[in-house]
Amino acid sequence: MQLTSVPPADQAASTAPFDAIAAAGELAQRLSETAVERDRAGGHAGPERELIRASGLLALSVPRAYGGPGADWATVLRTVRIVAGADSALAHLLGFHHLQLAGLQLYGNPAQQRRLLAATIEERIFWGNALNPLDKRLVATPTAGGYLLNGTKSFASGSVGSDWLTISAWNPLAGAALIAVLPTRQPGIAVQPDWDAFGQRQTDSGNVHFSSVLLPDDLVLQAPGQAATPRSTLRSQVAQLVMANLYLGLAEGAMAAARRYLLEEARPWFASGPEVEDAIDDPFVQHRFGQFRLLVRPAQLLADAAAGALDAAWRRGAELTAAQRGDVALAVAEAKVLAHRAAIEIGSQLFELTGARSTSGRHGLDRYWRNARVHTLHDPVDYKLRDLGRHALDGRLPEPTAYS
Repeated sequence: MQLTSVPPADQAASTAPFDAIAAAGELAQRLSETAVERDRAGGHAGPERELIRASGLLALSVPRAYGGPGADWATVLRTVRIVAGADSALAHLLGFHHLQLAGLQLYGNPAQQRRLLAATIEERIFWGNALNPLDKRLVATPTAGGYLLNGTKSFASGSVGSDWLTISAWNPLAGAALIAVLPTRQPGIAVQPDWDAFGQRQTDSGNVHFSSVLLPDDLVLQAPGQAATPRSTLRSQVAQLVMANLYLGLAEGAMAAARRYLLEEARPWFASGPEVEDAIDDPFVQHRFGQFRLLVRPAQLLADAAAGALDAAWRRGAELTAAQRGDVALAVAEAKVLAHRAAIEIGSQLFELTGARSTSGRHGLDRYWRNARVHTLHDPVDYKLRDLGRHALDGRLPEPTAYS
């Protein structure tokens, strides 16, 4: 399938500045208005996806050369964090959309990048993911002009309702996988919206089935068995930082929701004394909120530092060394571990402050813990701790994989 040409960036790009942080804040506010009800209902958040599309945030990571704002990763990840504070499932869609755009920049050749990234702006494409590296059931068989795809990809975040997909497919002849892109809506591709976890219920995930789908050569970003470079392996670091900022947004959102409840709904515990008229004046509530801050604040600092390290590595381009890439992986691992802990702990402990009435379904406070618990199982955090421990003990850098 061929892509249509688009105007050069200097003709397509607007000269008006785009305030991504403000746009993310406005989007988060809109999503928060229906977040509790949608979390309860699950399913495809079609109208909310259109709010993301209308926000202008889908173009954020597209370089200026192709008509985008050319935002750095620190800015992109900050928008994910802001949106996650209101709705972590939709933040997941936004973050993984930009993960696919990162793949285009890391794997695609110049012609592919120009066509696909410019088309992302021109056609307001919403990208989905079918690149689960542990699932080798999708097989790519060489054929005239490309490959024939047959099989299934699981845990395909954002596939439901997507315009294009990034995929990985196993090539038995090469004994390795290829990475490619395809339009979602075409004969032979069937997206099965069967995600039924108790959290992150609107990530538009599921299984994607491929039946005799032709993958043209010009949509293959990375051929089977193509050697990785330090720069190309930065995709996993983008993915891990998307997750870290999503967890951090959940922690911040849970803390803000608990504060609102304590201010507006909660009553002080009788044993706190007659002088305590408001729940926020209870010294034990204040003590626990101080602990919450000590969970969130270091995670924020490390997440921001890791984003800065990623940006510095990204700017080095082909000159990035394995050691420099390893330093990024260490910074990202540190940030992810602390964000993981903050989201899980605050999402659970907030109920010890807000009390029994706060467990009413109408408040939806449980969604912070449920969403964090489900998403933090994406890959075992213990392996991040192992990587950090090994480096501290013998100086080894994390091995580049799809998860590290």
